Amino acid sequence: MKDVKMSQKLTESALMLAMATVLSFVKIIELPFGGSITLASMLPMVILSYRYGFLWGLFSSFVYSLIQLLLGLNNLSYATSFIAAVAIILLDYVLAFSCTAVGGLFRRMKNPPAALALSAFVACVIRFFCHTLSGCTVWAGVSIPTGDAMLYSLIYNAAYMIPETIITVIVAVYLASALDFAKKTISAQKISSSVPEYARVLSAVSGIISLACVIVAAVVVFPALQNEDGFDITGIVNVSPLSVVIPLVIAAAGITAMVILRHTGRKRA
Repeated sequence: MKDVKMSQKLTESALMLAMATVLSFVKIIELPFGGSITLASMLPMVILSYRYGFLWGLFSSFVYSLIQLLLGLNNLSYATSFIAAVAIILLDYVLAFSCTAVGGLFRRMKNPPAALALSAFVACVIRFFCHTLSGCTVWAGVSIPTGDAMLYSLIYNAAYMIPETIITVIVAVYLASALDFAKKTISAQKISSSVPEYARVLSAVSGIISLACVIVAAVVVFPALQNEDGFDITGIVNVSPLSVVIPLVIAAAGITAMVILRHTGRKRA
């Protein structure tokens, strides 16, 4: 969208930054040593990158990472050295949140719901690995046990990033199906009335089932991580793998069904 005025881009960027920041405070579940499940707080920045490309998205996402850094500035007090402080800034904030710029890499895909969903998924995966690397290095011996630091960090960060990813992807599919982010001005998607009613219903049901499965997985996992002393990651061994894997697989299948059904409806427009 080369014909978009700079004033519009700056205004949208400010609005998306504000929206992402506000959503980061809407915490469904918050873990004791950092990390939380939010209401798709990264998605506004992914959408901004999807609309205006990787470079603009990278700049905006970098600003977003600085905002998150300011909000979590007290975490630097736990750094054991200057190098550790720099690592926290880079891994837990700058890289972890600037990754939303990937939305600009998938903007040419012909299936908008799939493009935005893939953008959200990749951004969340990159953020997960950034936090995991930080956990097993910088935070080892501080909030994460030195022994088996990698395994602990993987489990800890997966506990909130997997639900966060699924929620973000589901919301991305719904928004991309309802709104056209590729146009100069965001507008409603034009879907023909000839779209079969069953496709709309099944798409909505798939989304509800996916969200329900995420909630089920969270309800199963998080109580097991609590003991009399508070948070205990070792409680994960008491969780049946199938009780988590099955809901998450169903959620993934539901998201896939949503993308296919929504794309079918759009093609009929």
